[in-house]
Amino acid sequence: MKQYAVIGLGRFGSSVARTLAEKGQQVIAIDKNEELVHDIMDSVAKAVCLDASDEKAVKSVGLQNVDAAICGVGTDVESSILVTLLLKDLNIPQIVCKATSPAHKKVLEKIGATKVVLPEKDIGERLAASLISLSDTVREHIGLSGNSSIIEIIVPAEFIGKTLRELDIRSEFGVNVIAIKKKDQGSDEEKINVTPQADDIVVKGDILVVFGENSKIDALKLKSEEKE
Repeated sequence: MKQYAVIGLGRFGSSVARTLAEKGQQVIAIDKNEELVHDIMDSVAKAVCLDASDEKAVKSVGLQNVDAAICGVGTDVESSILVTLLLKDLNIPQIVCKATSPAHKKVLEKIGATKVVLPEKDIGERLAASLISLSDTVREHIGLSGNSSIIEIIVPAEFIGKTLRELDIRSEFGVNVIAIKKKDQGSDEEKINVTPQADDIVVKGDILVVFGENSKIDALKLKSEEKE
């Protein structure tokens, strides 16, 4: 179990804190707003109302001992910078910060943040890319960091009746089938085979969950669309 500090409990910070806690991590949640601290105290290991730019105050709650700190202070740029500088001075291994603009992001990177996110921009770009990627054969597109993605693709007609070994999708397209979704007979529910084997047979209506580089996934998508 790792220990995280989340500073700034607005929508971004509180979401990160709750998600980390739900996944079994130890979280210290910090904000100057007593109401925000009260709202999250039942969801995390420790919730504290204090000024995170005050070195003495943050040391008193053990902030210097965490494995990673997430600075969700975004609207107050000056506070965001001061908190990031303090986290750097405390030698916290991983410092993730929220920025409100490209200029703000650049400043945070310059002063020592190991990762800076622009939540609204990132979400907008991912949504746009996902919408563009969807088609009659692609049900879901999840862009990952770098140049890779996970997609859910309806099996092309020429795949039907063949085993994964016969299809040899990894060799043919350079991508990996990580799961197969199948319609449950007699209902509209789907069953997910998360450990597909080489001898598994692909049938009509199956959905392949595929991971790989975007360029190689695009080749598989093109193949499926050609055979609709």
